[in-house]
Amino acid sequence: MDTTASSGSVVRSGRSWFQRTFVTPRAARITAPVLFLVAWQLRLMDRFLGLLFPGRTESALLPTPAEVVEAMWEQLLDGRLLEAFSVSLLRLALGFALALLVGSIVGLAMGLSSRIEAMLHDFVIVGLTFPYLIWGLLVAMWFGYGTIGPVLVVFIAGLPYVILNMSEGVHDVSKELRDMAAAYEIPRDRVMRHLILPSLSPFFFASLRYGLANGWKGLILAEVFAATSGAGWHITSMRDYGDFAGVVGFAIYFALFSIVVERLVFGRLSRRVFRWRPATGRDVSEPPEVAAP
Repeated sequence: MDTTASSGSVVRSGRSWFQRTFVTPRAARITAPVLFLVAWQLRLMDRFLGLLFPGRTESALLPTPAEVVEAMWEQLLDGRLLEAFSVSLLRLALGFALALLVGSIVGLAMGLSSRIEAMLHDFVIVGLTFPYLIWGLLVAMWFGYGTIGPVLVVFIAGLPYVILNMSEGVHDVSKELRDMAAAYEIPRDRVMRHLILPSLSPFFFASLRYGLANGWKGLILAEVFAATSGAGWHITSMRDYGDFAGVVGFAIYFALFSIVVERLVFGRLSRRVFRWRPATGRDVSEPPEVAAP
Protein backbone atom coordinates (compact mmCIF):
# COMPACT_ATOMS: atom_id res chain seq x y z
CA MET A 1 0.00 0.00 0.00
CA ASP A 2 2.86 2.35 0.85
CA THR A 3 4.57 1.40 -2.38
CA THR A 4 1.44 2.25 -4.38
CA ALA A 5 1.10 5.56 -2.62
CA SER A 6 4.76 6.26 -3.18
CA SER A 7 4.56 5.44 -6.89
CA GLY A 8 1.46 7.60 -7.18
CA SER A 9 3.25 10.51 -5.60
CA VAL A 10 6.15 9.99 -8.00
CA VAL A 11 3.75 10.13 -10.96
CA ARG A 12 2.11 13.25 -9.59
CA SER A 13 5.52 14.76 -8.97
CA GLY A 14 6.56 13.92 -12.52
CA ARG A 15 3.44 15.47 -13.94
CA SER A 16 3.86 18.62 -11.89
CA TRP A 17 7.49 18.90 -13.02
CA PHE A 18 6.41 18.54 -16.65
CA GLN A 19 3.69 21.12 -16.19
CA ARG A 20 6.04 23.53 -14.46
CA THR A 21 8.59 23.12 -17.24
CA PHE A 22 6.50 23.00 -20.40
CA VAL A 23 2.79 23.62 -19.77
CA THR A 24 2.38 26.73 -17.63
CA PRO A 25 2.36 30.04 -19.53
CA ARG A 26 5.39 31.40 -17.68
CA ALA A 27 7.43 28.28 -18.44
CA ALA A 28 6.30 28.16 -22.06
CA ARG A 29 7.63 31.70 -22.64
CA ILE A 30 11.10 30.42 -21.73
CA THR A 31 11.20 26.79 -22.85
CA ALA A 32 9.66 27.37 -26.29
CA PRO A 33 12.35 29.85 -27.46
CA VAL A 34 15.10 27.74 -25.89
CA LEU A 35 13.95 24.59 -27.67
CA PHE A 36 13.62 26.54 -30.92
CA LEU A 37 17.20 27.86 -30.61
CA VAL A 38 18.56 24.41 -29.79
CA ALA A 39 16.85 22.89 -32.81
CA TRP A 40 18.11 25.76 -34.95
CA GLN A 41 21.70 25.46 -33.74
CA LEU A 42 21.71 21.68 -34.31
CA ARG A 43 20.49 22.32 -37.86
CA LEU A 44 17.42 20.15 -37.36
CA MET A 45 15.39 22.59 -39.43
CA ASP A 46 18.03 22.52 -42.16
CA ARG A 47 17.75 18.76 -42.36
CA PHE A 48 13.99 19.03 -42.64
CA LEU A 49 14.26 21.73 -45.30
CA GLY A 50 16.89 19.65 -47.06
CA LEU A 51 14.32 16.89 -47.47
CA LEU A 52 11.92 19.37 -49.05
CA PHE A 53 14.59 21.01 -51.21
CA PRO A 54 17.19 18.33 -51.91
CA GLY A 55 19.06 20.47 -54.42
CA ARG A 56 20.13 23.01 -51.78
CA THR A 57 22.99 22.64 -49.33
CA GLU A 58 22.38 23.04 -45.61
CA SER A 59 24.58 26.13 -45.33
CA ALA A 60 22.58 27.84 -48.07
CA LEU A 61 19.25 27.15 -46.44
CA LEU A 62 19.54 28.66 -42.98
CA PRO A 63 22.46 30.18 -41.03
CA THR A 64 23.03 29.07 -37.45
CA PRO A 65 22.12 31.30 -34.49
CA ALA A 66 25.83 31.93 -33.89
CA GLU A 67 26.26 33.22 -37.45
CA VAL A 68 23.16 35.40 -37.13
CA VAL A 69 24.32 36.88 -33.81
CA GLU A 70 27.72 37.63 -35.36
CA ALA A 71 26.02 39.41 -38.28
CA MET A 72 23.78 41.37 -35.90
CA TRP A 73 26.79 42.46 -33.87
CA GLU A 74 28.59 43.64 -37.00
CA GLN A 75 25.53 45.60 -38.11
CA LEU A 76 25.41 47.27 -34.71
CA LEU A 77 29.11 48.16 -34.65
CA ASP A 78 29.51 49.47 -38.20
CA GLY A 79 26.49 51.77 -37.89
CA ARG A 80 24.31 50.10 -40.53
CA LEU A 81 21.59 49.30 -38.01
CA LEU A 82 21.39 52.81 -36.55
CA GLU A 83 21.46 54.44 -39.98
CA ALA A 84 18.79 52.16 -41.45
CA PHE A 85 16.42 52.33 -38.49
CA SER A 86 16.75 56.08 -38.01
CA VAL A 87 15.74 56.72 -41.62
CA SER A 88 12.90 54.17 -41.53
CA LEU A 89 11.53 55.36 -38.19
CA LEU A 90 11.46 58.96 -39.39
CA ARG A 91 9.46 57.90 -42.45
CA LEU A 92 7.19 55.79 -40.28
CA ALA A 93 6.54 58.69 -37.90
CA LEU A 94 5.72 61.12 -40.72
CA GLY A 95 3.46 58.76 -42.64
CA PHE A 96 1.60 57.41 -39.65
CA ALA A 97 1.10 60.84 -38.07
CA LEU A 98 -0.67 61.91 -41.27
CA ALA A 99 -2.68 58.67 -41.33
CA LEU A 100 -3.70 59.14 -37.70
CA LEU A 101 -4.79 62.75 -38.25
CA VAL A 102 -6.70 62.18 -41.48
CA GLY A 103 -8.06 58.79 -40.41
CA SER A 104 -9.43 60.12 -37.13
CA ILE A 105 -11.28 62.95 -38.88
CA VAL A 106 -12.67 60.71 -41.62
CA GLY A 107 -13.56 57.96 -39.13
CA LEU A 108 -15.49 60.37 -36.94
CA ALA A 109 -17.32 61.72 -39.98
CA MET A 110 -18.24 58.19 -41.10
CA GLY A 111 -19.46 57.28 -37.63
CA LEU A 112 -21.59 60.39 -37.28
CA SER A 113 -23.00 60.47 -40.80
CA SER A 114 -24.55 57.48 -42.53
CA ARG A 115 -24.26 59.27 -45.88
CA ILE A 116 -20.51 59.75 -45.56
CA GLU A 117 -20.15 56.15 -44.41
CA ALA A 118 -22.08 54.92 -47.46
CA MET A 119 -19.81 56.96 -49.72
CA LEU A 120 -16.48 55.88 -48.24
CA HIS A 121 -17.01 52.41 -46.74
CA ASP A 122 -16.15 50.45 -49.89
CA PHE A 123 -13.02 52.52 -50.48
CA VAL A 124 -11.86 51.78 -46.93
CA ILE A 125 -12.42 48.05 -47.40
CA VAL A 126 -10.42 48.12 -50.62
CA GLY A 127 -7.65 49.94 -48.78
CA LEU A 128 -7.56 47.19 -46.15
CA THR A 129 -7.12 44.43 -48.72
CA PHE A 130 -5.03 46.16 -51.41
CA PRO A 131 -1.51 44.61 -51.60
CA TYR A 132 1.37 46.73 -50.32
CA LEU A 133 3.51 45.34 -53.13
CA ILE A 134 1.45 47.20 -55.73
CA TRP A 135 1.62 50.44 -53.74
CA GLY A 136 5.39 50.05 -53.49
CA LEU A 137 5.74 49.63 -57.24
CA LEU A 138 3.36 52.52 -57.97
CA VAL A 139 5.11 55.04 -55.72
CA ALA A 140 8.45 54.01 -57.25
CA MET A 141 7.08 54.88 -60.70
CA TRP A 142 5.41 58.08 -59.48
CA PHE A 143 8.07 59.59 -57.22
CA GLY A 144 11.24 57.64 -57.98
CA TYR A 145 13.70 56.67 -55.27
CA GLY A 146 13.46 58.89 -52.22
CA THR A 147 11.45 59.67 -49.10
CA ILE A 148 8.07 60.64 -50.52
CA GLY A 149 7.19 57.15 -51.80
CA PRO A 150 7.80 55.21 -48.55
CA VAL A 151 6.05 57.90 -46.47
CA LEU A 152 3.05 57.72 -48.79
CA VAL A 153 2.90 53.93 -48.49
CA VAL A 154 2.93 54.22 -44.68
CA PHE A 155 0.06 56.70 -44.92
CA ILE A 156 -1.93 54.46 -47.26
CA ALA A 157 -1.24 51.33 -45.21
CA GLY A 158 -2.26 52.81 -41.85
CA LEU A 159 -5.17 55.01 -42.98
CA PRO A 160 -7.90 52.33 -43.45
CA TYR A 161 -7.28 50.79 -40.02
CA VAL A 162 -7.58 54.18 -38.32
CA ILE A 163 -10.72 55.10 -40.25
CA LEU A 164 -12.53 51.82 -39.64
CA ASN A 165 -11.67 51.60 -35.95
CA MET A 166 -12.68 55.18 -35.25
CA SER A 167 -15.98 54.83 -37.10
CA GLU A 168 -16.73 51.60 -35.24
CA GLY A 169 -15.92 53.42 -32.01
CA VAL A 170 -18.55 56.07 -32.75
CA HIS A 171 -21.09 53.34 -33.49
CA ASP A 172 -20.23 51.69 -30.16
CA VAL A 173 -21.27 54.77 -28.16
CA SER A 174 -24.44 54.08 -26.21
CA LYS A 175 -27.49 55.08 -28.24
CA GLU A 176 -29.42 55.75 -25.03
CA LEU A 177 -26.86 58.33 -23.92
CA ARG A 178 -26.87 60.01 -27.32
CA ASP A 179 -30.68 60.13 -27.33
CA MET A 180 -30.64 61.58 -23.81
CA ALA A 181 -28.20 64.27 -24.89
CA ALA A 182 -30.47 65.11 -27.83
CA ALA A 183 -33.54 65.20 -25.59
CA TYR A 184 -31.90 67.67 -23.22
CA GLU A 185 -30.61 69.71 -26.19
CA ILE A 186 -26.99 69.45 -25.13
CA PRO A 187 -24.76 71.26 -27.67
CA ARG A 188 -23.08 69.02 -30.21
CA ASP A 189 -19.57 70.13 -29.27
CA ARG A 190 -20.16 69.14 -25.62
CA VAL A 191 -21.54 65.75 -26.70
CA MET A 192 -18.46 65.23 -28.80
CA ARG A 193 -16.06 66.34 -26.06
CA HIS A 194 -17.65 64.61 -23.06
CA LEU A 195 -19.36 61.55 -24.56
CA ILE A 196 -18.05 60.45 -27.93
CA LEU A 197 -14.33 61.22 -27.64
CA PRO A 198 -13.87 59.51 -24.22
CA SER A 199 -15.67 56.43 -25.55
CA LEU A 200 -13.24 56.27 -28.47
CA SER A 201 -10.16 55.68 -26.30
CA PRO A 202 -9.99 51.87 -26.74
CA PHE A 203 -10.60 52.20 -30.48
CA PHE A 204 -7.95 54.90 -30.75
CA PHE A 205 -5.40 52.57 -29.15
CA ALA A 206 -6.48 49.79 -31.50
CA SER A 207 -5.91 52.20 -34.40
CA LEU A 208 -2.43 52.90 -33.10
CA ARG A 209 -1.54 49.24 -32.81
CA TYR A 210 -2.99 47.91 -36.05
CA GLY A 211 -2.23 50.98 -38.12
CA LEU A 212 1.37 51.27 -36.93
CA ALA A 213 2.04 47.57 -37.45
CA ASN A 214 0.71 47.62 -41.01
CA GLY A 215 2.39 50.93 -41.76
CA TRP A 216 5.71 49.41 -40.68
CA LYS A 217 5.24 46.41 -42.98
CA GLY A 218 4.24 48.65 -45.86
CA LEU A 219 7.25 50.89 -45.26
CA ILE A 220 9.78 48.06 -45.44
CA LEU A 221 8.26 46.80 -48.66
CA ALA A 222 8.22 50.31 -50.15
CA GLU A 223 11.89 50.81 -49.24
CA VAL A 224 12.74 47.66 -51.18
CA PHE A 225 11.31 49.15 -54.40
CA ALA A 226 11.30 52.92 -53.97
CA ALA A 227 14.24 53.97 -51.78
CA THR A 228 18.03 54.06 -51.62
CA SER A 229 18.17 54.09 -47.83
CA GLY A 230 16.35 52.64 -44.86
CA ALA A 231 15.89 49.15 -43.47
CA GLY A 232 14.17 47.72 -46.55
CA TRP A 233 16.92 48.96 -48.85
CA HIS A 234 19.61 47.49 -46.58
CA ILE A 235 17.85 44.13 -46.66
CA THR A 236 17.83 44.23 -50.46
CA SER A 237 21.54 45.06 -50.51
CA MET A 238 22.36 42.13 -48.21
CA ARG A 239 20.26 39.83 -50.38
CA ASP A 240 22.15 40.92 -53.50
CA TYR A 241 25.46 40.15 -51.79
CA GLY A 242 24.22 36.79 -50.51
CA ASP A 243 24.44 37.82 -46.85
CA PHE A 244 21.76 35.44 -45.58
CA ALA A 245 22.80 35.80 -41.94
CA GLY A 246 22.53 39.58 -42.25
CA VAL A 247 18.98 39.34 -43.63
CA VAL A 248 17.91 37.05 -40.78
CA GLY A 249 19.63 39.35 -38.29
CA PHE A 250 17.69 42.36 -39.57
CA ALA A 251 14.49 40.33 -39.31
CA ILE A 252 15.28 39.60 -35.67
CA TYR A 253 15.89 43.31 -35.05
CA PHE A 254 12.41 43.94 -36.50
CA ALA A 255 10.93 41.42 -34.07
CA LEU A 256 12.79 42.95 -31.12
CA PHE A 257 11.62 46.41 -32.14
CA SER A 258 8.00 45.21 -32.24
CA ILE A 259 8.27 43.63 -28.79
CA VAL A 260 9.86 46.76 -27.30
CA VAL A 261 7.17 49.03 -28.76
CA GLU A 262 4.38 46.73 -27.58
CA ARG A 263 5.71 46.19 -24.05
CA LEU A 264 7.34 49.52 -23.25
CA VAL A 265 5.11 51.93 -25.19
CA PHE A 266 1.65 50.54 -25.82
CA GLY A 267 1.54 48.35 -22.72
CA ARG A 268 2.54 51.08 -20.29
CA LEU A 269 0.52 53.76 -22.02
CA SER A 270 -2.65 51.68 -22.06
CA ARG A 271 -2.26 50.77 -18.37
CA ARG A 272 -1.81 54.42 -17.49
CA VAL A 273 -4.70 55.72 -19.59
CA PHE A 274 -7.11 52.90 -18.62
CA ARG A 275 -6.12 52.54 -14.97
CA TRP A 276 -9.67 53.58 -13.99
CA ARG A 277 -11.16 50.50 -15.68
CA PRO A 278 -11.60 47.23 -13.74
CA ALA A 279 -8.94 44.60 -14.43
CA THR A 280 -10.02 41.82 -16.80
CA GLY A 281 -8.36 39.02 -18.72
CA ARG A 282 -8.56 41.10 -21.93
CA ASP A 283 -6.21 43.91 -22.80
CA VAL A 284 -7.88 47.11 -21.61
CA SER A 285 -6.81 48.98 -24.74
CA GLU A 286 -8.51 46.52 -27.09
CA PRO A 287 -12.07 47.49 -28.08
CA PRO A 288 -14.92 45.00 -27.89
CA GLU A 289 -14.83 44.57 -31.65
CA VAL A 290 -11.62 45.56 -33.38
CA ALA A 291 -12.14 46.47 -36.99
CA ALA A 292 -9.27 44.58 -38.59
CA PRO A 293 -9.31 41.72 -41.10
